Amino acid sequence: MSFLTITGRRPLSGSLTVQGAKNSVLPILAACVLVPGECVLHNCPDLSDVRSTLAILQGLGCRVRREGSTVCVDASGVEYRAIPPERMRQMRSSFIFFGAILGRVGEAALGYPGGCELGPRPIDLHLEALRALGAQIWEENSVVFGRGGSCLRGAAVHLPFPSVGATENAMLVACACSGDTVITGAAQEPEIEDLQAFLNAAGAVVRGAGTDRIVICGARPLHGTQHRVMSDRIVAATCLAAVGAAGGQARLQGVSGRWITPVTAVLEQAGCCIEQKRDGLYIRASRPMGDGGFVRTAPYPGFPTDAQAVVMAALAAGAGESCFEETMFQSRYRHVPELGRMGADIRVDGRRALVRGRPLHAAQVESTDLRGGAALVVAALAAEGTSRVGALHHIDRGYECVEEMFARLGAQIRREDTQEEVTPCRRQEENEIVTAGAAASALSISCWP
Repeated sequence: MSFLTITGRRPLSGSLTVQGAKNSVLPILAACVLVPGECVLHNCPDLSDVRSTLAILQGLGCRVRREGSTVCVDASGVEYRAIPPERMRQMRSSFIFFGAILGRVGEAALGYPGGCELGPRPIDLHLEALRALGAQIWEENSVVFGRGGSCLRGAAVHLPFPSVGATENAMLVACACSGDTVITGAAQEPEIEDLQAFLNAAGAVVRGAGTDRIVICGARPLHGTQHRVMSDRIVAATCLAAVGAAGGQARLQGVSGRWITPVTAVLEQAGCCIEQKRDGLYIRASRPMGDGGFVRTAPYPGFPTDAQAVVMAALAAGAGESCFEETMFQSRYRHVPELGRMGADIRVDGRRALVRGRPLHAAQVESTDLRGGAALVVAALAAEGTSRVGALHHIDRGYECVEEMFARLGAQIRREDTQEEVTPCRRQEENEIVTAGAAASALSISCWP
């Protein structure tokens, strides 16, 4: 069982290139199923969720290989095969394969997705969107079945809530439909813009991503292509929160501040200096963070729910008061009791959490989910003494070698194992794809100017 040991109260300083985005690469990998050729994805992070996705692709008949941070997927030989339930349960985003398989082979059958237990995340919006495009959908024994083929046709699809997954699934199926599709009420996240860029590079005609209205001209022939995955805005938000909590200064390369404007606004209100320059996003924190104000999570372009926990941890280590309201998931405060072990003063009342900043101390804590685990790392970097953070399989789902990332900013952090000796970049599981060459980190480091 792996854990992190972190000695806090050490100001962070340095420069790093932010890894590829987990929430972008997973739907793009699923979209490769639609392409009868080889797709080459650059800046692909080596995460446990990515490894699970590549295993699913292999199970569908794709040829997959990784060369460092580049992943090649040849879906020429895709055929309909059942995805093992245990694979589906490993990720909450796994249902994105439903639309891709339905669009490529005309039928699909998938179990319900798994992942972090953040509360209900129904797939009803996905299914209604696909039904609007002509798909026949039914459920039996916790398995969702779909039939498309010649029944698929372009149509008007309205989403009553801007669901990212439903938007992506509708986009993928629409590429295989005859005629045009117009999705209204679409999610507007930058990752959807990245999916659109990939699809267009492969020969699709998609426009409007980044707005609430997306138009897809269906049945265009697709071909192999190359694409560079966007940088991970939530990893960037985590790094900014860590510098704000521990103090210091850093430069994040490859990320745009416009993707995380609500996050930078809260950190700036709390006393951080953040500036976007041509060569990266800079942050400087020279004193304990103050009031963060009222933070309410919302779909993009609102404050991202994925950044709530890490920003809360940073403000809990500060000297002011802040109030959070979580509107996206019912169980997104599971990290709060663990932060309490480190001395955090956080009072939860329903969907709201009142944070009173105070100095934190070291403790032994356990990750409860992906972003909650990252929040514990942020808190440990600010705490007095040496903390131990366990249950790293959650963190490894979205952060590529989190210990190396923060070590490059000067943190005293290392990964250890209670049973056997491990390297700092220990993976939770063996890579299940054909690997050509050693896996390379998505991070780069240079001296602070």
